[in-house]
Amino acid sequence: MALLKRDEEPVMQRGGGELNALLGRGSTFEGKLTFEGQVRIDGRFVGQVLTRDTLVVGEGGQVQADISAGTVIISGHVEGTIVATQLVQLGATARVKGNVETPMLAVDKGAQFNGALKMETARPAAQSAAAPVVSLAADLRGR
Repeated sequence: MALLKRDEEPVMQRGGGELNALLGRGSTFEGKLTFEGQVRIDGRFVGQVLTRDTLVVGEGGQVQADISAGTVIISGHVEGTIVATQLVQLGATARVKGNVETPMLAVDKGAQFNGALKMETARPAAQSAAAPVVSLAADLRGR
């Protein structure tokens, strides 16, 4: 099976987070992926990702999916809608095609993004609904 769970010894990611599962290079998976913790995709994934936690798409990763997550860190290729409740981070080798909705976006020089961006922080219910919403359509190509 291409999706591996490592129970015996946790794999540590850059930044100190524990990696719960890995779809390695050369692996392909299609379907619906739900998880807790952190999952890294270095292979090819097609389908849907649902989590409150962290999805990492490695430099060799190719994802064609609608993603709903807490944090999405991308260094590979992603095509689809991304909704993150905390952060979307695009590394220098990231190639993203699709709409992104997140309260915080970090983009490294060299990353490519084709799509619409909606940035909105969560507001308490008592706050006015008239607060501005930032919407941006962009093609960011660092050179």
